[in-house]
Amino acid sequence: MKVTEHIKKAKGKTLFSFEIVPPQKGQNIQELYNNIDPLMEFKPPFIDVTTSREEYIYIPKEQGLLEKKVTRMRPGTVGICASLKYKYDVDAIPHVLCGGFTKEETEYVLVDCHYLGLDNVMALRGDARKDEQYFKASQGGNQYASDLVKQIKNLNEGKYLHEIIETPHKANFCIGVAGYPEKHLESPSLASDLKRLKEKVDAGADYVVTQMFFDNKKYFEFVKEARALGIKVPIIPGIKPLAVKRHLHILPQIFRLDLPQELVEAVENCKDNKAVRKVGIDWAIQQSKELIQAGVPVVHYYSMGKSSNIKAIAKEIF
Repeated sequence: MKVTEHIKKAKGKTLFSFEIVPPQKGQNIQELYNNIDPLMEFKPPFIDVTTSREEYIYIPKEQGLLEKKVTRMRPGTVGICASLKYKYDVDAIPHVLCGGFTKEETEYVLVDCHYLGLDNVMALRGDARKDEQYFKASQGGNQYASDLVKQIKNLNEGKYLHEIIETPHKANFCIGVAGYPEKHLESPSLASDLKRLKEKVDAGADYVVTQMFFDNKKYFEFVKEARALGIKVPIIPGIKPLAVKRHLHILPQIFRLDLPQELVEAVENCKDNKAVRKVGIDWAIQQSKELIQAGVPVVHYYSMGKSSNIKAIAKEIF
């Protein structure tokens, strides 16, 4: 079922969903199941599965030389989504990236999703490689998320890259995209970033999931500005509970977001990370309650591969 259909079926009730990070290659999928199992009692209608672009490793050669090789550190997202769909009877949503993929490779991924009965995809540009200052698309790949959305939308209409296929079994993906209440780190302004979001929606995006934020006012203002610009699709808030003290420095640096001073002081006063974890849970609970009272369609949690704090939050909310 599509995300938009889940929202419509809920008839105004706020839904619970979360995002998981696939284990690195060499690990057993049971580790993933162990983190998902405790959250299934809250009946998530869908689970997002992240993906990552290629990385480089350097293999020592003779005479002190190094050979640069491309590698992918995590297993295929589509296969994981299929396993979740059939194990838990839940809609699993693969993240599809521009970065690291040609348009042909993207089409293969989408065809696999269609064959496996995956109804939703999350279309993202992705980050720059670690050895690049700015994002560069792969040769023959999509430069922007809006381009990726167009490719997915074309596939829904039977328009493949090199042919049009007349079939009664066309793909019908529900397309999600990312939104940034405090703007994307590369965007010159929030207004400019909202225009980029409007481009993605106009290209065919069906819903938006926001980057994490810790001040609900920023989400509400973001939604207000998006609606004023003509963005009418559901805008789902993304929440991440703080868990360790170093999050105070890492999260603003990586995601270019602000932490409320009240939260900063509460974390700084914690004696250890156990206390930080409780502060993070309590803060996320209050955020969630306010968002639900405001009538958001879904509260989406970033689990980052760990579920115990998300379960503690969900027990109080759902």
